[in-house]
Formats: sequence, C-alpha cells, structure tokens
Amino acid sequence: MISNAPVNVQTFVNEQPFGRFQWLVFFMCFVIVLLDGFDTAAIGFIAPSLQSEWHLVKANLAPVLSAALFGLACGALAAGPLSDRFGRRLLLTASVILFGVACVGSAFASTLGMLTVSRFVTGLGLGAAMPNAVTLMGEFCPDRRRATIINLMFCGFPLGAAFGGFLAAWMIPQFGWRSVLLFGGVTPLLLAVVLVAKMPESVRFMVANGKPRQQIQKALARISPAAFNSERFVLTENAPSTGAKGVGVVLSKQYIFGSAMLWTAYFMGLVIFYASINWMPVLLKDAALSPRSATLISALFPLGGVGAVLSGVLMDRWNANKVIAVCYVLTAASVYAIGQSVGNVGSLVLCVLLAGILMNTAQSSMPALAAAFYPTAGRGTGVAWMLGIGRFGGIAGSFLVAELTRRHYAFSEIFQAIAIAGVIAGAALIFKHFATPNAVSSRADIQPIEH
Repeated sequence: MISNAPVNVQTFVNEQPFGRFQWLVFFMCFVIVLLDGFDTAAIGFIAPSLQSEWHLVKANLAPVLSAALFGLACGALAAGPLSDRFGRRLLLTASVILFGVACVGSAFASTLGMLTVSRFVTGLGLGAAMPNAVTLMGEFCPDRRRATIINLMFCGFPLGAAFGGFLAAWMIPQFGWRSVLLFGGVTPLLLAVVLVAKMPESVRFMVANGKPRQQIQKALARISPAAFNSERFVLTENAPSTGAKGVGVVLSKQYIFGSAMLWTAYFMGLVIFYASINWMPVLLKDAALSPRSATLISALFPLGGVGAVLSGVLMDRWNANKVIAVCYVLTAASVYAIGQSVGNVGSLVLCVLLAGILMNTAQSSMPALAAAFYPTAGRGTGVAWMLGIGRFGGIAGSFLVAELTRRHYAFSEIFQAIAIAGVIAGAALIFKHFATPNAVSSRADIQPIEH
C-alpha cells in the first residue's frame, strides 16, 4: 500500500539492518581508500631505489616525495565543493580514473621532473577520491554505527600503505621500482569499471538537492523494498543548518572555529605520518640497517591502522573529540620513543608498531569526526577541506625531515621534532570540544521534498 506520509531517509536507514547493498558500497569505498594508501606511500618505499638509480642526494627527493601531496591538497579542496554541487558518485568515479591513469604514467617517467609532474596529477585524483568515499559511505550509514563503519573503511589507507611496503620489498628486487607504480595504476582503472556499474549516488544528497522521487526511491529500495511504499521523502539534519551550501557552511559563524581545529589536528597528524612513511626507510638505512630491514620495519608503521576500528566503537559511545585527542598525545610519546630505540632492533620494531597503531588510529578517526560535525549541505566540502588542508601537513612533514637531515640532525633529534605535532593535534581537538560542545545536536532542520 502506497503511503503519502513523508519518510525521513535517515530514519529509514537507521531502522534497517546494515545489509548487502551497504556492504557493497563499503567494499568499493574501502578499496578506493586502500589504493589511496598504497599509492600515496609507494613513493616513499621506492625512494632508496630511486636514489641509487638516478644518483640523487636525499634533499633531491623532497620535490618528488611531496608532489603527490600538493596534488592531494588541491584535489580535495576542489572536489569538496564540486561534490556538494554535482554529487558524490560522479566525482568519485572520475577521480579514481584520473589517479589510475596518472600513476601508470609515472611508472614510465625517465626524469625526476617527469616523475614529479606525474605524481602531482596522481595526487589530484587521490585527493578528490578520498573525501568523496568518506562522505558517500557516511551518508549510507545508520547514525548508531557511523563512526565504526567509516573508521573500518578508513583502515584501508594504512593497510594499503603497509601492503605497499611489503609488496615493494618483494617486487623491487624482482622487477624494479617501476613495477610498484604500474601495479598502483592498473588496479584503480579496473576498480573504475566496477564503480560505473555499481556505485550509487548518496540518498541524502539526492533528497537535499531535490532529485526526482524515483531516483531516491530506487536507491533506498536497494536497502529495503519498503521504500516503494512511500511517495514523499524528507531529510533531517542532526547538525545546525546555516542556510548555505558547501564553502558557505564550512566557513560560517557556527562552524569556522570547529573547522579550524579539525584542520589543525589533521595537518599535524599528517606531519607525523608522512615524515615517518616517506623518510623512515631512508633514515633507518642511514642508521646502519640493511635496505630490506629498513623497508620491512618501516612498513609496520602504517600497518598499525587497524586500531581505528576500536576507536570507532568508542567514538559511537563516548565523546569523539576526547577519544581522538588521547590517541594523538600517546602518538607523540611513542614517536619520541622511536628516536631513542635505533640501537636496539627489537625495541625499534615495538616502538614503530606502537606508534603506528596510535597514529593511524587517531588519523583514521578524523574523517568520521568531520562527517558527523557538518550537515549534508556542507559535508562534502567539510570532509574534503579537512583532508585537503591537512595534506599540507604531509608536505610540511616531508620538507621538515629533509631540512633536518640537511642540517645533520641526529636520528633521535628528528623524531623529537616530529613528536611535537602530536601534542598540538590533541590540544586542537580539546579546544574544539570545549568551544563547540553542542554543535552536533543543537537542533534539527527538516527539508521536505514534495512529489
């Protein structure tokens, strides 16, 4: 029987079990994030081979190590407002194709300049893909499990980075460093075929933008056939509405301070992540470890990201700002410990793994925090701008270590400097909590769509 009573799409999602269709969306988004982690970290793992083959000093590596990060920032900053205007699905599919093609191109680079340009274009695609995957997944999640599901999905990033290290340790001696980039480019192109065929548009986006009822109904029916019994769909927000869209939401009076604190925390987290993932293989090699041992130990750092699942459960039950802040502060302590452990391989392995668990748990939890903070009209931009502005932290981290090595800082002193970023990130989230404690639940804004 067809009902004319309005159906709140988020309530509809909340009342259904997390079913096969949503797991399909999860799988596609997880693979995108996995490939992002693999491709972003790949350049760090091939850096020692690149340095040897092209006779480069360490300082020469900074531009190529940072090129993708500039692209990541630019891609995210541009893609967020576009996704809030044109939809998550279009931007997501196009960005996966772009970073796949560019990564294949980087495998055939013959000069440092060509490789740098290719890595920048790869970063543009990666930067656009990540926030759209997070936003789309978040908008298909029930409220009670959103942080857990997004954090589980975001585990793909550190797992992809760790897989890149183990794969590089095997592939480079067998096939050369170019094979790693070729693998990282062909795989997303295959995934793009699946996205075109199976990836849906966000139901929340369609309702908020007045898309035809039939499109909304068809998408919801993939969650439950009960959607066919409704003629009208509305959207309820659990975050304050500003009446604006995209950038206007993120920079509004209600959200600007929280936005700034999210940017600061994510920026500082990526200072730690990229300073470690890009330079740890080189620094450990210089500290008298074999190239293979340096690569394998470095690969333990991103592997620790599986701790984000537990963080997601805690975020769904307690204050998410405080949960992540504690992880950042503990990260600072463990990163400091890495610098004190270089003379003892066993202690070094333990410290790198512990730092990786804490660092990646905190960093992987940030997109879920941002997705919950913003309303649908600005969620794409809010998540994307946090990721995009934060990417400059990755650039800063890469150049920080390059400058410290140029000034002949010791191994322990480099990691002392990196650890400071964790303290700043934790403090930013505490400031956000106390400044905007009720931002996510102050009032509801219902947008009815009549058909």
